[in-house]
Amino acid sequence: MSSGGGENVGEQEHWERIHGQRAADQVSWYRPHLDRSISFIASAGLAKNAAIIDVGGGTSTLVDDLLEQGYSDVSVLDISSTAIASAQQRLGPRADAATWIVADITRVELPEHHYDFWHDRAVFHFLRDPESRRRYVLTVRRSLKPGGHIVVATFGPQGPEHCSGLDVMRYSADELHGEFGASFQKVASSEEVHLTPWGKEQEFVYCYCRMLG
Repeated sequence: MSSGGGENVGEQEHWERIHGQRAADQVSWYRPHLDRSISFIASAGLAKNAAIIDVGGGTSTLVDDLLEQGYSDVSVLDISSTAIASAQQRLGPRADAATWIVADITRVELPEHHYDFWHDRAVFHFLRDPESRRRYVLTVRRSLKPGGHIVVATFGPQGPEHCSGLDVMRYSADELHGEFGASFQKVASSEEVHLTPWGKEQEFVYCYCRMLG
């Protein structure tokens, strides 16, 4: 999942290079299916026309699975146009059923109060600058519907300190919830031991919240 916290063009170039050099199944965060995320989305009880956005979705197969399950308003945002193009090529004609956004999540203007479900697996932990995290949270507040759902997954306290050549943050579920503040009600959290394509274990923490009206 490509970081969306770039302060300049160099950040985007970094992720274009990562995705240009590595196949989709050879990046550390790769999973054939995001089963944990799909479970959280299912638990929200959304209508099939609910607006779902996958932030840092890149080459993830989450969009494939959501479209397969009948969701009709799925957006994928990533800072890397290379990653987006790879996902579109994989989907073929089905790519037209999704909305694709190439942008830095800390700077993009998304539709106001539009999304029912915000999903981010492995972007937020790249935002080491407090100002980038503040802008990210403001974007969530502006673009998520009141009562909307959000799942953010980051490296856990025992997770890596670096990923794809960049330093990262590590969070417990409570620390992650704390970044978003009292306007987000924590619903659930879970931990996951992710196995990289080369067999290394990484601790991920998922935090699932509802945005209060």
